Amino acid sequence: MRTVLITIFSVLFIDQFLKLWVKANFLLGEEIGGIGFIKLQFIENPGMAFGMEFGGVWGKIALSLFRVGAVVAIWLIIRNLVNNKAHKGLVFSVGLIFAGALGNILDSAFYGLLFNSGTSWNPELGRWIGYNDISQLNFNGYIGFFQGCVVDMIHFEFHYPSWMPFGLALDEYGNPREIFPPVFNIADFAISVGVGIIIVFNKRFLGKGKGDFSVFRKQQTVAEGSANSEGEK
Repeated sequence: MRTVLITIFSVLFIDQFLKLWVKANFLLGEEIGGIGFIKLQFIENPGMAFGMEFGGVWGKIALSLFRVGAVVAIWLIIRNLVNNKAHKGLVFSVGLIFAGALGNILDSAFYGLLFNSGTSWNPELGRWIGYNDISQLNFNGYIGFFQGCVVDMIHFEFHYPSWMPFGLALDEYGNPREIFPPVFNIADFAISVGVGIIIVFNKRFLGKGKGDFSVFRKQQTVAEGSANSEGEK
């Protein structure tokens, strides 16, 4: 359990430190810098991971509540895996997913209450509206609980080569088309890495056969063995 807790708190610390630093020091949409193909650009995401949106304010609240339920379920899975002495790689991967989901929940739940400005829903225009100033921590808030936006800043800037067919090389404006345009954060990255590790090492983590959840069967077997022993007495 200690290893997975260290993983969770490490991801949360890095994720929240970077988000708070970016939101409190840079303008929305500002390009901060980067190294090689890794660019830093401050945006706010009112919806799901990698910039996908889900309705207005009520859609956002529903999404946040779903995230809370998912985090509770993932935590119960982690406890089950640890109790059954599951493969450490599986526990680590699920811990990454838990930390990433929790990291984005913190943005949605509290950033609207902590900062004086941020992206908010405009009912007249029917869309989310950005802002022009630098947000400051003032603990008065600009929007309600679970209505804040997730802070994103990491951008992998890859472009299709010029010889790509079917018009993939250039966008509608004649600019080089990006292979992966979404801007994301450490929490999104942790979730993706956790899921990817589980997919790649599925057989090693879960048993000889695909979908063989022997880890969960082990607990059931132990419980049945204990029950049989009690019956014999």
